[in-house]
Amino acid sequence: MAHLYIAAPQKSSGKTTLSIGLCRELRNRGLVVQPFKKGPDYIDPLWLGQAAGRSCFNLDFHTMAPPEISDAFGRELVGADIGVIEGNVGLFDSADLNGANSNAELAKQLGAPVVLVVNCNGLARGIAPLLLGYLAFDPDLAIAGVILNQVGGMRHGANLVRVVEHHTDLAVLGVLHRDDEIAISERHLGLMPINEAQDADAWIESIRSRIADQIDLERLIGIAERARRPEFASAAHPTQGACGAPVRIGIARDAAFGFYYPDDLRALAAGGAELVSFSPISDPELPPVDALFLGGGFPEYRMAELESNVSMRQAIAEFIADGAPAYAECGGLMYLCQGIHWNGSRRAMVGALAAEVEMRPRPQGRGYVRLRETSDFPWPAESARRAEIPAHEFHHSAILNPDPGWRYGYEVLRGVGIDGSRDAVVQGNLLACYSHLRDAPGNRWTGRFLAHIRRCLGA
Repeated sequence: MAHLYIAAPQKSSGKTTLSIGLCRELRNRGLVVQPFKKGPDYIDPLWLGQAAGRSCFNLDFHTMAPPEISDAFGRELVGADIGVIEGNVGLFDSADLNGANSNAELAKQLGAPVVLVVNCNGLARGIAPLLLGYLAFDPDLAIAGVILNQVGGMRHGANLVRVVEHHTDLAVLGVLHRDDEIAISERHLGLMPINEAQDADAWIESIRSRIADQIDLERLIGIAERARRPEFASAAHPTQGACGAPVRIGIARDAAFGFYYPDDLRALAAGGAELVSFSPISDPELPPVDALFLGGGFPEYRMAELESNVSMRQAIAEFIADGAPAYAECGGLMYLCQGIHWNGSRRAMVGALAAEVEMRPRPQGRGYVRLRETSDFPWPAESARRAEIPAHEFHHSAILNPDPGWRYGYEVLRGVGIDGSRDAVVQGNLLACYSHLRDAPGNRWTGRFLAHIRRCLGA
């Protein structure tokens, strides 16, 4: 079970672009590549999954306990030739003084050798103390090699290699020259989601072809093969099992909506759900379904097209008004409101929720959240207690003048939610929130949503 960890001294060093190209090049060489992404993220995993040809899975200390991370990692590696883990932020970055939950800690837990991607723009001999500092900071961490990125030219690259080889024992695994053509358009949430990017595969191939000749792939694979074999409880995926009548759930999937965790969708399917994709942009009506799941995305970028699909907006509004079960996160919440305001324009949305949405230049909610369910939370409880739930949010939008009669399913203990203290509008059998949930042993939300659907159906 070969695997390696792509990390960097700081964010925006180029590790995502490198990881995308690396996954595709390894795949092209006939290897089965399993990608992973640290932390809560939808966009990078979509690109990594497309590049590798296998769904990318998130490893997140906030929503998963360390043993759960190890088990998930080991299970997903079964059947793969190599695992590629892309880190987030900097290698040692952590809110904890001792580095708990950092990329370094995750790499050590997984026994993954680290390949450090360094942005060398404006950097020369100073790369030596930077690398020496990283090597000395945590002697237990296996930093196995370095990839020099954003190199200005042949002479710049040769000098950097000479310095690294003279002052350190690190292997220089690649020298990536500055190339603006392989940059993917950035958005306020990072990279453009692959469900919005035209010719996404052509982008990936362009990245692959540019980095393939600049990386010592054989040496990199050799490093991955020296990784410690992961320890995990079982190769079988934990499933709740179908515990009721089959149900059909409509999943919004198009250029406006696409933020779903693949293991959450797998858990829904294992619980007896048939997942039926539909497009709020282009489909004239809803497919025959028992419930709706409207995930996150960027509806503001497609708000004119969403507005113009009047029949779909009316169908969803009637579905919810009739008391059918529905769950919406972030972009889905925005779409269910009356309208979205952005760049001096207002476009009508579904109107199931009596409020307007305004896009703002700075994030209105960002990062990890902790929630406590209120007595109004509609889904069947797993126990008598009101569960505290770890989740995450990232939204530039704010709800304007929310209906004073709204009931809320969450008290926000940490984070912003809808109004700084509450999240998850409960209206009939609809639950709509800014927070994103993750199905994990501490929060089996998919099973509860399925139980809610079956209760609504009388099944």
